[in-house]
Amino acid sequence: MLKKLTLAAITAALLAACGGSDSDKIGKASTVFHMLGKNDRIEVEAFDDPDVQGVACYISYAKKGGLKETVNLEEDASDASVSCVQSANIIRYNEAAVTKPKQVFKRSASVAFKSQQIIRYYDPKRKAFAYLVYSDKIVQGSPKNSLSAISCFDGQRVDEKEITGLANKEVHGACIVEVAAPAQPK
Repeated sequence: MLKKLTLAAITAALLAACGGSDSDKIGKASTVFHMLGKNDRIEVEAFDDPDVQGVACYISYAKKGGLKETVNLEEDASDASVSCVQSANIIRYNEAAVTKPKQVFKRSASVAFKSQQIIRYYDPKRKAFAYLVYSDKIVQGSPKNSLSAISCFDGQRVDEKEITGLANKEVHGACIVEVAAPAQPK
């Protein structure tokens, strides 16, 4: 029984360490030299928002190296930064799909109980998105955080040719927003 519980705990820890985000590692910068194992470093990853076409985010975070990383026992610092940009001429999204906050990125920051995540918030009044990165732990998280915001009005305006014939769509600056269909009279 004890062996099964130990095996289950080890399996859960390994799965948590794998992460689950669909991101691309695009760079790193070494910060502390270690004779054995990898150096401490800052890593940079990029990902596209899955619900907002035309928005990409970049996250940088501290990564511990050394022998502890080699055996997957390191705990990364809670330091991270996020920056999001318009990555296409037009931003497209369904307003109903983005109204509630959603986790759009997550990575393991320790062997089992610490993670770093990015939550997307939508501001319908300003047609803007805010992306918050922070770390949490089962017992105690960290108040360290970073925020990036992107607005439909940051980029160029949508060309009217792009929306001809599109039902239930609104244009706001560089965004084409799919809105709920108006209620039909009974």
